[in-house]
Amino acid sequence: MPDPLLPLLLVVPVVILACQAGGRAVRLLGQPPVIGEILAGILLGPSLLGWLAPGVQHHLLPESVLPVTSALGNLGLLAFLFLIGLELDLRSLGTTRGAVAAVSLTGVLLPMALGAALATALYPHFAPDGVGRLPFTLFVAVALSITAFPVLARILADRGLESTPLGTFALACAATDDALAWCLLTAAVALSTSGTALSALTALALTAAFAAGLTVVLRPLLRALLARASRTSDDLVLVLLFVGLCLSAYTTDQIGVHPAFGAFLFGAAAPRRIPAVERSAARIRAVVLPLLLPLFFVDTGLHTDFSALPAGQWGWGAAILAVAVIGKWGGAAGAARLTGSDWRWSAAVGTLMNCRGLTELVVLGIGLQTGVISEPLFTLLVVMTVITTAATAPILRRVAGDDPRMTPPAPHDDPERDPARKVTG
Repeated sequence: MPDPLLPLLLVVPVVILACQAGGRAVRLLGQPPVIGEILAGILLGPSLLGWLAPGVQHHLLPESVLPVTSALGNLGLLAFLFLIGLELDLRSLGTTRGAVAAVSLTGVLLPMALGAALATALYPHFAPDGVGRLPFTLFVAVALSITAFPVLARILADRGLESTPLGTFALACAATDDALAWCLLTAAVALSTSGTALSALTALALTAAFAAGLTVVLRPLLRALLARASRTSDDLVLVLLFVGLCLSAYTTDQIGVHPAFGAFLFGAAAPRRIPAVERSAARIRAVVLPLLLPLFFVDTGLHTDFSALPAGQWGWGAAILAVAVIGKWGGAAGAARLTGSDWRWSAAVGTLMNCRGLTELVVLGIGLQTGVISEPLFTLLVVMTVITTAATAPILRRVAGDDPRMTPPAPHDDPERDPARKVTG
């Protein structure tokens, strides 16, 4: 029997290097690295390598190794969702009001409404056998309402906008959007996997109870445990966090919803402002993002096959893109305008909220794994994700112009600009 480790020793470095090269290449074009990593994963799949050189693709990605790479990629995905939950401070969501609340709600509800209308037309053509109309419609509606909080934060940081009025406003809206979208996605997945409304309600109730238990009961205990462990070793803190996210993911899977929800909930419930926790999160990020997430991108790419789409289905792709942009950009920008903002500010907010990125891929992967969407629809939604994410940075540059609310603050550490800080001698 051939050693399953040997092909893995080839697959992992090829995938990691391809994603690194793709991320660096698109960064030169002013795009976030995740765009290049997504494209690298797609190009290693049937859309390019499998089409041009199927023998090479089968040698690099043999079927025997795919379950292992998929498992490693999904483990990286769980760790990534734990990090998203950890960065999403739920206490700040309770203080959002006025324009932030209006933009967030409208930026979710309008694309959901338009997505539900589009899903009724998509259902006869793209719904897998045995999937009911309601879970399919709900999932497509949620998928079109996503904003990628981590990619948005990266775009703002790259432009030095994270602490500007636009940056703080957009991040508050995106955080609220993410919280709402994950709640709605939990309902969609529970409905699709449970089969009946009663079973879905039971799964939702158990998930809510688990989330409450994590927040109310486990969080104080975990804070005390991690504070004590941090006095002993950072390694112990890292182990406790990783074990916790795995067990939380296992729990939500047993409840009947995707393990990703458990990892996200554990991250959201984990205590903040403990230096050892922040250092451990940085160590997880340093391993997960460059080494494990690329395997998730390739797993996504293997299910994205442009060549298998009939020419007529690309019209549906254009409809998906149009509905996604109109709903998300129009909802967020329109709400910002109605709450008193000028058109430039409103257009910038809508542009940022239309960024989908890796969070959208995670959602689509959950839909594909649970069987609520088909591979052709998955491919079209991936195309929409890449286009809307890639369009964010260049459109934002054009919209922002030289508006001081949307431009990086002048540096204060330049002696020529700040005589009081000029180095003497």
